Amino acid sequence: MPKLIKIQLFMPITGKDGIKRIQSIDLLRGIVIILMVLDHVRMYFGEGTWYTDPTILATTTPPLFFTRWITHFCAPVFVFLAGISAFLSGTKKSSTKEISRFLFTRGLWLVFVELVIVNFAWTFDITYSFHILQVIWAIGISMIALSALVFLPQQIILGIGLVLVFGHNLLDNISVNGNTFKDMVWYVLHQHQFLILDSGNVINFVYSVLPWIGLMALGYMFGTLYKSDFEPAKRRQILLWTGLIATVSFLILRWFNLYGEPKIWSEQSTTIYSVLSFLNTTKYPPSLHFLLMTIGPALIFLSFAEKIQNRISQPITTFGKVPFFFYVIHIYFIHVLATIFLVYQGQAWNAYVISAEEILSGRLGRFGVSLDAVYVIWIMVVVVLYPLCGSYQAYKERHPEKRWLSYL
Repeated sequence: MPKLIKIQLFMPITGKDGIKRIQSIDLLRGIVIILMVLDHVRMYFGEGTWYTDPTILATTTPPLFFTRWITHFCAPVFVFLAGISAFLSGTKKSSTKEISRFLFTRGLWLVFVELVIVNFAWTFDITYSFHILQVIWAIGISMIALSALVFLPQQIILGIGLVLVFGHNLLDNISVNGNTFKDMVWYVLHQHQFLILDSGNVINFVYSVLPWIGLMALGYMFGTLYKSDFEPAKRRQILLWTGLIATVSFLILRWFNLYGEPKIWSEQSTTIYSVLSFLNTTKYPPSLHFLLMTIGPALIFLSFAEKIQNRISQPITTFGKVPFFFYVIHIYFIHVLATIFLVYQGQAWNAYVISAEEILSGRLGRFGVSLDAVYVIWIMVVVVLYPLCGSYQAYKERHPEKRWLSYL
């Protein structure tokens, strides 16, 4: 996630005097979006492709597990930063009603993007028989929810965010398994479900939205720290201590297997697998432990990153400035590469058209390359797409009058 302000998928940050980037946020966003590419390359090229779960301790290896685990930071950071940007964008609007309308329309746009543009990128299925509701969907729905929350006092918004993030695991025992409208509403809200419809189509409810709405609401409140009149030193201190408290809270809650996580960790046959068990928290929907584990370190990073600007950070920041554009094109690019690789191996070109029939067949589970090769492909994808992202960012800066760019 426009006139003066642009809200895209992860909304650029703005200041009082026109559009002004906050480098630390672009840097963090750039880091996690590069990590996201790693996970998607693994999905398309790794051994077992879409059918392998690297978090199953009985079948995983430490390198495979950590390849998946490090990418857990991506979605929470995207959603949280979108909340921050929503607040700062709202400071440029003349009324709360205008802010609400802006968030609502952007949320609807992102839901459309997920269902039509991104879904096709994942599947290449022109019949749209396999629907996947993922992070853009979650951000879009969260923006729509936030468009209503902005009418409330900030203390109430903060309270709702805390209740949803800290309290949603109380709903874990509520489970349904049907395909009625009521069941689907619950899947959207709080239950990860791979649903096969009577028609044969498939809907994968990956990102149930309740905890994500809460996280965006908390990000919205953290946006107050980035107002131009807020003291930077105080902001860094708040970010640091909040991040430390979240991280320590995760360690304590997880160590004693306390509230906030369906998966109980336990000692394994080796120390490294005990660590894997400890870190193996639930993402769908994101448990309290999962969110503390990811957002805590992200806040600590933000507290130290405001003065980081060097040769290494600059190209990473470029990705962070065009996240929506990069998100969409990288999925198409990876999918095309995987299709070409299938043909190179002598398989049919349409084997990677992931229809409902194809995903249920399990045939792609017999395809894939080693984890080492996955990392090589990941680096190649990032390097190839970097000039394109840089050119697009430069084009956006040269043409602020083109309002359609705010949608990309």
